[in-house]
Amino acid sequence: MPSIFSYQSADVDWCETNFERSKFIAEYYNTISNVAFFVLAPVLLYLNRQYRQQRPVPLYIVSALLLCVGIFSTYFHMTLSYVGQLLDELSILWTLAVAYSFWYPKIYFPRCIKSRKQFFWLSGVTTVISTLLSFIKPSVNAYALNGIAFHLLYLVWRELKKCDDKRVHRMAAVMVIWWLLAITSWISDRWLCGLWQAINFPYFHSFWHVLIAMSLLYCCPLVIYFDVIYEMPSFKPKLEYWPSNSWPVVVPYVALEEPHKQC
Repeated sequence: MPSIFSYQSADVDWCETNFERSKFIAEYYNTISNVAFFVLAPVLLYLNRQYRQQRPVPLYIVSALLLCVGIFSTYFHMTLSYVGQLLDELSILWTLAVAYSFWYPKIYFPRCIKSRKQFFWLSGVTTVISTLLSFIKPSVNAYALNGIAFHLLYLVWRELKKCDDKRVHRMAAVMVIWWLLAITSWISDRWLCGLWQAINFPYFHSFWHVLIAMSLLYCCPLVIYFDVIYEMPSFKPKLEYWPSNSWPVVVPYVALEEPHKQC
C-alpha cells in the first residue's frame, strides 16, 4: 500500500500528462499556474489598505488563507499525493468558511442565530464536520466546493437588487464572466480530457487556477464593498480602479470616503 505522501497516491489525476516537463513535478503547468494565488493575496492587501486599516483581521486572515491555497495546490499538483489533495481541497474549504464567518451579512443569518459570535460557532462546527466528511470520498470535495459558488452568486444577486451604483453592477458582471470562464475550464479538463489529449492541449486546469484568481480579484472587493455598508455605516465605500480609471486593463479595489456624521 503506497504512502499517503507518495507521488500519485491521490484518487484524482488531472488531464495534463504527468512528469512531461520535469521528473520532479507531476503536472508542470498545473503547478506553476498557482503563482496567481501568490499574486492575488498581496494585491488585495495593498489596494484595499483603507479597509484593512479599519477592519484588519478579516482581510489579513483571508489573504493568508489564499496564500495557503496557492501553497497546497502547488504541492498537490507537484506530487499528486493523497495528502496534497486533501490539503488543497481543505484549504479552499477553510478559506470559504472564514470568509463567510467574517463577511456574511447579518440580515441573512438563520433566525436562530442572534449574533456574529454565534454565527462563528455555526460556521466552525459546520466546517469541522465537512472536513471530517472530506476524508470519506476526497474526489467529491471539488464538486461540493464549486457548488458553494452558486450560493455566493445568489447573495450577490440579492445585494445588487438593492444597489444603484453602476460600477458595482459592472464589477459583478465582470466577476461572473471570469467565473464562467474558470468553471468552464475546470469542467472541460475534468470531463473532456480525452479530446484535449487527442489535440495535445491538456492544460485547461492550469487556466482554471488563473481564471478563478481573476474572478476572486473582483469578488473580494465586491464583498468588501457590501461589508462596509453593513458593518461600517460611518464610511461610504467607493469602487476605484488601479492604476487608473481610464486604463483599459484595471484592478478594482474599495476606497473609503471620510466618515460622516449619522443623522
